[in-house]
Amino acid sequence: MSDPQNHYATVDGHRLHYLRAGASGPPVVLLHGGIIDAAHLSWGAVIEPLAEQFQVYALDLLGYGQSDIPDGPYTTDRHIDMLDGFLDAVGLDETNLVGISLGGGIVLGFTLRAPDRVSRLCLIDSYGLGNELPNGRLSYVLAQIPQFNRLSIGLLKRSRKLARASLGSIVYDLDTVSEQVVDDFYEQLQRPGVATAFRSWRKHEVTPSGYRTVYTDRLDEVDTPTLLLHGAADEVFPAAWSERAARQLANAECTVIAECAHWLPQEKPELCVERLTDFLE
Repeated sequence: MSDPQNHYATVDGHRLHYLRAGASGPPVVLLHGGIIDAAHLSWGAVIEPLAEQFQVYALDLLGYGQSDIPDGPYTTDRHIDMLDGFLDAVGLDETNLVGISLGGGIVLGFTLRAPDRVSRLCLIDSYGLGNELPNGRLSYVLAQIPQFNRLSIGLLKRSRKLARASLGSIVYDLDTVSEQVVDDFYEQLQRPGVATAFRSWRKHEVTPSGYRTVYTDRLDEVDTPTLLLHGAADEVFPAAWSERAARQLANAECTVIAECAHWLPQEKPELCVERLTDFLE
């Protein structure tokens, strides 16, 4: 296997960190999700297996992981702009794109903007496929009061036990999460500026009527072969979003995965690698 190496690219004056693995095969760019996430958190269990057949680039989004945390606002469009610049910086004129959660919304938005640069697209538990808020009006209220998020992050920073328990909201079975992943998550919580980008993004994207960025009316524009994977027990974004999108897309397949919630690459990494490999080859 190819051990992932740390690299940096400069885009719009900001330094973006990414993990690079694999010397041959088609390129694959992996984008993680929001809240407290980074390339090694969502993709750490699948990078090396994928690198056996692909050139893997796992990016820390602007404001996440080891990437810079400049002043906001952070919007989906800004993340799409940064992905565009990142592909230019690392010399990828065309690539396969894989995104989970927020990352899914970003790679889908980029595909709509520059379809000639995307060979194949994979959306995992993806944002951008519906506007329903998980907790209705409460989600909007919390999005407008960042102090609540700061308080919860502050509590998690002080307790590894609480940090581990919080992962129960995105996995089907918390016992499947390794202690190393919990350690990595807890370490990420200690980073200065953690969740700044998410709070800014959430304030912009969550409106009284639902999520701002929804691509359902434009899915008929996507000709790129697309794979949608979704955990049946996902409580962040419902699996029905992906099932509906697969019916709207011209060239798509969708699999809803039993006993899986919102974090497929960590919950079922072998299955994730198998499905991605079959699709991308």
